[in-house]
Amino acid sequence: MQIHENIKFIRQSKGWSQEEMANKLGMSLNGYGSIERGETDVQLSRLENIASTFEIGLLELFGLNEKNIFNLIHNNGENNTQNQYCYNNSPESEKYEKEIEYLKQEVAYLKEIIKLTKK
Repeated sequence: MQIHENIKFIRQSKGWSQEEMANKLGMSLNGYGSIERGETDVQLSRLENIASTFEIGLLELFGLNEKNIFNLIHNNGENNTQNQYCYNNSPESEKYEKEIEYLKQEVAYLKEIIKLTKK
């Protein structure tokens, strides 16, 4: 993915409209839209502002691609709930999910052994 695609994806994952995002950045809707369409070269300071608005690091904004599996966690200040957004468009993602599940089971097993040895 290119940077403008990453920006659009994250905005959509958070459930924000282009207008909301433009307002958060203090930009015009047309100006922000041109960023998402890849029609404009974005200055580093603007990219830092976008990343900050998303509550992620600049490297995370650049690092998203089809092979990544990641979670964006957005805290809702009113009721302190979390929405997790997972983008895993990779054929390898299923393999990783199975591996993570196996490791979770292994950790639970080891914790049980530790608990039994302490008795």
